[in-house]
Amino acid sequence: MRIVVHGQQAFGRAVLERLLERGENVVAVCCAPTKEGKPEDPLAELAREKGLPLHQPASWKTPEALELMQSFDADVCIMAYVLLFVPEAVRDAPRYGTFQYHPSLLPEHRGPSSINWPIAMGKTRTGLTIFWPDDGLDEGPILLQKTCEIGPDETLGDVYFKKLFPMGVDAMIESLELVKAGVLLKHDQRLEDGSYESWFKKDLARIDWSKPVAEVYNTIRAANPAPGAWTTHGGEEIAFFDSVRQDGDGTAGEVVSVSDDGMLVQGNGGRILVKRVRPKGAGKQPAAEWAAAAGVSAGTALGS
Repeated sequence: MRIVVHGQQAFGRAVLERLLERGENVVAVCCAPTKEGKPEDPLAELAREKGLPLHQPASWKTPEALELMQSFDADVCIMAYVLLFVPEAVRDAPRYGTFQYHPSLLPEHRGPSSINWPIAMGKTRTGLTIFWPDDGLDEGPILLQKTCEIGPDETLGDVYFKKLFPMGVDAMIESLELVKAGVLLKHDQRLEDGSYESWFKKDLARIDWSKPVAEVYNTIRAANPAPGAWTTHGGEEIAFFDSVRQDGDGTAGEVVSVSDDGMLVQGNGGRILVKRVRPKGAGKQPAAEWAAAAGVSAGTALGS
């Protein structure tokens, strides 16, 4: 089977690596253009290393892009983490079309921050979907889905790198086997329903200490490692990362104590032990180290 791999970053590279390990016939690799002054994408690096035809059009909405996909004479296109929009004519150029990976249980959490939002909402379950995309945003018939739990203390990084990333690579290969076997659709459900959430940006990661401590803790987990949940001290931003929720009462937003374990901050209905922080303009560091340098101690009010 002639396969086109279209993707980028570490996930796209991992899918390509797995295909090559299996001896699959990858006839072309497509990747977003390399930006000036930026390192080359890991997928593009691997394609060059293996001597595979690499194509990096700035847009797939042109007649030239359609001709390019048609020239591959492919049986299927595998889209692994693609941010550029690919129109229907290009997706349908391979004999069996194009299937795509999305890290949520579609139709829930359509959109670009589909891992952050379930954590921020306090959900205990998420997963991934392999589907046949149409021109809607994360819409189209489902090929397969896989589920996983979200642990009470797991962060964005935990859920993606330990679960959805490796599960996703396996699911892409399983999907390819389904296509080879002629199982093109699991069911003909369109994915225009469900929920759509936009980017989980910095403004959404600002900590509101008046909210219940569970919501604050979920925000910290959902924003770790990016964009980083943050508050202020003396008018300066400070982002929180590795943290643990604890019991305890007091004034929300006030530092309870600082120790080698971290900085214990009172929330609304509980406390959060912050172990690692990132001051604005600096790197990540132990919370106790930052607190000592910033003059933060028991009784210090954050968020002002």
